[in-house]
Amino acid sequence: MQSAALLHLLQLASPSLPIGAYSYSQGLEVAIENGAVKDETSARRWIVEHLHQVVVQFEAPILWRLLHAFADYDAAAVNDWTEIFIAARDSAEFRAETIQMGYSLAKLVADLKIADDALLAMLQSQAEIPLPTALACAAVALQVPHEAVMLGSLFSWAENQVLVCVKSVPLGQVSGQRLLLSLRPELELAARKAQQLLDDELSNWAPGLSLLSMQHEVQYSRLYRS
Repeated sequence: MQSAALLHLLQLASPSLPIGAYSYSQGLEVAIENGAVKDETSARRWIVEHLHQVVVQFEAPILWRLLHAFADYDAAAVNDWTEIFIAARDSAEFRAETIQMGYSLAKLVADLKIADDALLAMLQSQAEIPLPTALACAAVALQVPHEAVMLGSLFSWAENQVLVCVKSVPLGQVSGQRLLLSLRPELELAARKAQQLLDDELSNWAPGLSLLSMQHEVQYSRLYRS
């Protein structure tokens, strides 16, 4: 990968990207509250299972398809996969999360003027913009290789989950970095698998996570928005 593409990827995957990813736990806060995640071992188990049972099975493969759709200037495919992703959000919080971050990133793409008119038009033509759609548009506009985008996106997701654990379990900083380092082979495997799934193999079936998200909506005390 060329240095320019690498730097663009680091910017897109950075926790300083102003889209508010740090404010969401994706159900993890409830798992910490009820004791399912209580130490480094249980935190790693939670993140790995969430990665392979949810992210790899649906969210990452849709990002992969959106990357190709934007690269091919295929507006119909962008519309279809965007609608499918939004429709699959099975709690109010999960839906609000991806729409809020997608809106923020789409606004950033427009404000920074990094996309050509056709890419920007495909992005802004969506009634609502989820995060994968905005991310795919930004990555294609910045000419970041698709495979690298997948790894960067997965790492950014995992890093945010680890930071939730560091702050809320709580884990120490060294424990958090050890946990993140141990996830490298899992993230590599996840990226490869997400690229290989066929359309009829995609599934967002994760009833346990859905229930945790619904419980979080009425949780008495919470730090995160999901």
